[in-house]
Amino acid sequence: MSAGAVQPLSFSPAGPDDELARAELYGLLARLYLAPPDEALLAQFRVAVTQAPQEGAFLEEPWQELVAAMRATDAQAAADEYDALFQGVGKPEVFLYGSYYLAGFLNEKPLAALRADLARLGLGRDEASGETEDHVAYVFEVMRYLIAGDDVEVCNLEQQRRFFRRHVQTWLGSFCETLAAHPSARLYRAVAGFTQKFIEVETQGFDLLE
Repeated sequence: MSAGAVQPLSFSPAGPDDELARAELYGLLARLYLAPPDEALLAQFRVAVTQAPQEGAFLEEPWQELVAAMRATDAQAAADEYDALFQGVGKPEVFLYGSYYLAGFLNEKPLAALRADLARLGLGRDEASGETEDHVAYVFEVMRYLIAGDDVEVCNLEQQRRFFRRHVQTWLGSFCETLAAHPSARLYRAVAGFTQKFIEVETQGFDLLE
């Protein structure tokens, strides 16, 4: 399995299948960080429920803010913002890679540790992708797979906990704060805000396992 491919999204009200809701949220965030939303995704948000995809007031407000931001933009404006934030010539305004936040540089020891853990899980980078495995979209897609995949030896709660603790929780807070504070972030300020709250919910959930 190559964890680089983002799966189609499904917007549905919160229901009894909390694991499916978690997987869909990781997939949605992976999609938004991999590329700007296109017209098809924006159209989904125009009819998306404003109720948070997981029950509970903690996610309700940031989800509503994300829906409102998606409805307030268009594909060209979203693409321009994405380019300004993440695609600049030379050094981007905001880095999308874990190694930068953990080590201060790209392609450092955190990336090597991530690759070793991915190999143990039997996962590898999509060769068609130009991004390294510590790209935020990649680590979110790995989490989606560990939640929703069919291989119970790999896709289980303990593997989720280990991967989240080592490769998500360690740097996503700093990333979200950096992105939300950037003056060019409008749509992506809302994306960062929802991401941060979702990661906090996930952190609390894994805390209960320990």
